[in-house]
Amino acid sequence: MQIWVDADACPKVIREILLRAAERTGTPLILVANHALPVPASKLVRQLQVAKGFDVADNEIVHRIEAGDLLVTADIPLAAEALDKGAEVLSPRGERFDRGTIRAKLTMRDFMDTLRASGVQTGGPPTLSQADRQAFANQLDRLLR
Repeated sequence: MQIWVDADACPKVIREILLRAAERTGTPLILVANHALPVPASKLVRQLQVAKGFDVADNEIVHRIEAGDLLVTADIPLAAEALDKGAEVLSPRGERFDRGTIRAKLTMRDFMDTLRASGVQTGGPPTLSQADRQAFANQLDRLLR
């Protein structure tokens, strides 16, 4: 198992939780982003920097992820593709995506995109709370056991 992170939009506090978990469990961690990220010197942690562009990081993750790997992302279409490849998927808020619910999430995402395109202000996600961080850490521990 490897942990893949859609790191362009992953909150720093979540990356820090992931770094500690990778070291504690001996699990390889790959941060994929279109810009350089600070990563500690570790045999387990690496950054994969991709070219800038729409979905370049997502496409690289989909190309490389394998069944049994774990992906951390809030990107619903990316989550769906990773699930199709047999990976586990966890959001930075601790929500575990699965094949039974991902289609409904894709439909809602598309609906919200349509609303935004027609000028409706939908707002963004709430700030990451302490409860979100704890939920993420708890789910991560379950998945790494």
